[in-house]
Amino acid sequence: MDLLHDARWRCLRVAPGAVEHPGDFPADGPWLPVRIPGTAAGAIRESEGVAAARVSSPDSDDWWFVTDVEVSGDGPWRLTFDGLATLADVWVDGTLVATSESMFVPLTVVLGYLPSTMRIAVRCASLDAALRKRRPRGRWRSSLVSAQGLRWFRTTMLGRAPVYAGAPAPVGPWRPVRLVDSGEPVVLERGIRTALRGSDGIVDADLVLAGTAVPEVTVEMGGATVHVRPEYGPDGTARVHMQVTLPEVERWWPHTYGAPHLYAAHLILDGQRITLGNIGFRSVERSPGDGFGLRINDVDVFCRGLVWTPTDPISLNDPSATRRILERCVSAGVDTIRIPGTMVYEDDEFYSACAELGIMVWQDVMLATTDPPDDPHFRSLLEDEIRALARRWGGNPAPVVMCGGSETEQQPAMLGLMEASIPAIDDWLPAIVDRELPGTVWVSSSPSAPPRSDVLPIAVGSGVAHYFGVGGYRRPLGDVRAAGVRFAAECLAFSIPPSDMAIEAEFGSVNVAGHHPRWKAAVPRDNGASWDFEDVRDHYVRTIFGVDPAEVRWVDPTRYLALGRAAICEAFTEVLQYWRRSGSGCRGALILSARDLQRGAGWGVLDADGNPKAPWWVLARVFAPVTVLLTDDGLDGLRVDAINDTAEILDVTLQLQAHTPSGAVPVDVSVPLRLEPHETRVFSWAAVTGGFTDVNFAYRFGPRTFDTATARLVDHTGAVLAESVYLVGGPARPVERGIGLAATARPVPDGWSVEVRTEGAAQYVHLDITGGDLQDSWFHLPPGGTRTIAVRACVPAATLSGWVGASNSATSVPIRVLPTSEGNEVDG
Repeated sequence: MDLLHDARWRCLRVAPGAVEHPGDFPADGPWLPVRIPGTAAGAIRESEGVAAARVSSPDSDDWWFVTDVEVSGDGPWRLTFDGLATLADVWVDGTLVATSESMFVPLTVVLGYLPSTMRIAVRCASLDAALRKRRPRGRWRSSLVSAQGLRWFRTTMLGRAPVYAGAPAPVGPWRPVRLVDSGEPVVLERGIRTALRGSDGIVDADLVLAGTAVPEVTVEMGGATVHVRPEYGPDGTARVHMQVTLPEVERWWPHTYGAPHLYAAHLILDGQRITLGNIGFRSVERSPGDGFGLRINDVDVFCRGLVWTPTDPISLNDPSATRRILERCVSAGVDTIRIPGTMVYEDDEFYSACAELGIMVWQDVMLATTDPPDDPHFRSLLEDEIRALARRWGGNPAPVVMCGGSETEQQPAMLGLMEASIPAIDDWLPAIVDRELPGTVWVSSSPSAPPRSDVLPIAVGSGVAHYFGVGGYRRPLGDVRAAGVRFAAECLAFSIPPSDMAIEAEFGSVNVAGHHPRWKAAVPRDNGASWDFEDVRDHYVRTIFGVDPAEVRWVDPTRYLALGRAAICEAFTEVLQYWRRSGSGCRGALILSARDLQRGAGWGVLDADGNPKAPWWVLARVFAPVTVLLTDDGLDGLRVDAINDTAEILDVTLQLQAHTPSGAVPVDVSVPLRLEPHETRVFSWAAVTGGFTDVNFAYRFGPRTFDTATARLVDHTGAVLAESVYLVGGPARPVERGIGLAATARPVPDGWSVEVRTEGAAQYVHLDITGGDLQDSWFHLPPGGTRTIAVRACVPAATLSGWVGASNSATSVPIRVLPTSEGNEVDG
């Protein structure tokens, strides 16, 4: 059994070097209770609140983490730390037993004798003090951080780079700690590799076991049972090697392209059943050509995803919140998560959940912008890191890409160091990834040029790009068509406001937006820049809607925020629809970023509580595995892309409608359509509707005829599978006193069904609600249009209330909630 399962830990903050031995603790030390796994900042949050934790500067001091344990069982015992951040000494009953120099490498100590009660004490030394020691300089200065010496330490940039405002540096046992006696059967190391041989699945397993000696172990995988004799070494551990063939396996797919099939693997050891996790079978390879893309199971996929941020940036341990965010990602069509080199490797539950849910993982090595030292000790730590990750992933099909860090090549390239060779990503890491993680695709860094290319790594039209032409570099929305992006591993970074309700709950009023120091603290900015990403958002408000955002904010802060959200939605729509459509040449878009690290207008498409912000709904519609895109091709008119990424045949009807401002529908065409698995069909509006109508007002012969154009995919029951509404004449529309907007909510078994209606064309219809989890918002409606939106109840007895508004309407109206007796969809 794990003797530390219910252990109570406490921690103490002291000046660097003030306490060198656990016998020297001050008698009146201000001890704080701390949850392990957890961090020093997590302990401060528990005792003093979130605000104190965010400004706590844990790196400035030493931290001691201590627990007293009642010992049982027979020795030897194994004390394992899955992660210690970052420079740590481990003491057992006053004896120094181990040291650790990497927060990413597990540490195991074998203890031969223990008294009936013993003390474990861990000192995490001040990183600020360690950084004061002079070390060789890198070939370039990182613009991400001020402390250039961080390049020598295997730790995270989280909490140490100004761009991640509000996240304290992690210090302490941030991953689980276990103490297991020799009688407990335990898997010390797990090396599992899966491969495909034709239609069969091949599993190679290498296990290291501890516990009571047994003559035989049994492994069960996917219905196959294998009996193996363990080979015991002089240290009492046993090694088990086996190869298992599973005939006619079902392949694992990202959820947008098929079912994420998994097989359970178990070890039966001394009568106990031990899980080895779920395993899966899939092939992955780099798509051919000078760009970048992935082929999964011989199918080219469009990776649609997000750059991940920890769900709890203070303690780095909130598995339930992580699971909720991943499930929300699946509901929005997200099938790829990138963990950037500025953050941390996630826990085992994260990678298991990704496999179960059908989410591909692009994993960066924790390198970012600094010059990785060409040093044997640094190399050893880095390679141990990858080996540990490979053992944790064993057999998991979700990780598909290993990447040599975030902007590792970009930084020297932008400083003009054209010939800078980086041994870590040019030699060491590719070799060990090839050896330890053969089922993944290696990418030298993000961004990067194609292999063996002389193109700059920062070029956006080849290789892996970070595309912020639309965004930080304030290029016009049409720049996406000229840029020729092949794969955007980061894109579309904006300071995105959360909902008005969220702002009022956290800041007291929407009037803080754009100027208040507390509001500005959460707005992302590049280190040393004279502008922030709120300035970027304001630029697009000005250029898209033709208004002065500062003037609007002065007189109407609510509208200022609404215009900012709408401008971001326009940017998301223009960029993502173009990349998603057939023939764009782009094979993936990963948005920066998934979730805010603190409350406010951060980069996240989800706010700090995990609730969707305005552009979330745009990406959900574009990323959906079954979708229809309606894009403006200028004089060629409107183009329709009907997309079926799923593994099923779809028999649908393509409906095209054009509305006049009065609500008339002079164009109304329906075409039966069969979409094969993984098929996209492209149509010209004119060809489908039977001739030229200048539906997008490109020729401008006389007054504009149409107000909106709509494309839908409808199934045989009449249910709308996908809908795209195009506003003819552009987004700068006049604000009207009223457009006949209304919304009615009817109770259904798991929440409410809200029908939104409008008499006139409605631009960016949005709902602000309490009591439920909204499933759609920020969409256009044609004149006379309706849309039904599901709202899931947050708790069984929740009540729904809220408002519906539109960008071109001067008024918002309350949602009318019908009583249960009027809700004809209620099942009692």
